[in-house]
Amino acid sequence: MRNLTIEEGTDFSWKQDANCLGINPDLFYPERGVSSAQAKSVCRGCTVKEQCLEYALQNGEKFGIWGGMSERERRVIRRERRLQRHQNVVTLRSSRQAVS
Repeated sequence: MRNLTIEEGTDFSWKQDANCLGINPDLFYPERGVSSAQAKSVCRGCTVKEQCLEYALQNGEKFGIWGGMSERERRVIRRERRLQRHQNVVTLRSSRQAVS
């Protein structure tokens, strides 16, 4: 993974346990059309895969393999989360109107 800008109060200690530690970062940023299978295989057994993926999702990482997922796969997760938040807001509003 590329070097991350450390924001105050952000805990990156999980990176010390990452399978990718010490591996050439270029592996995780394949050119368009090049297979990401090798990068994903590094992530497969990683004990901090979930933290890595969550970091990428929370920080809008648009490139590379993070937590074993490509940009396209992360876009799907972000879209699903957005839809879920929207549904939660609609449900909350409906509940409040029913109580009023």
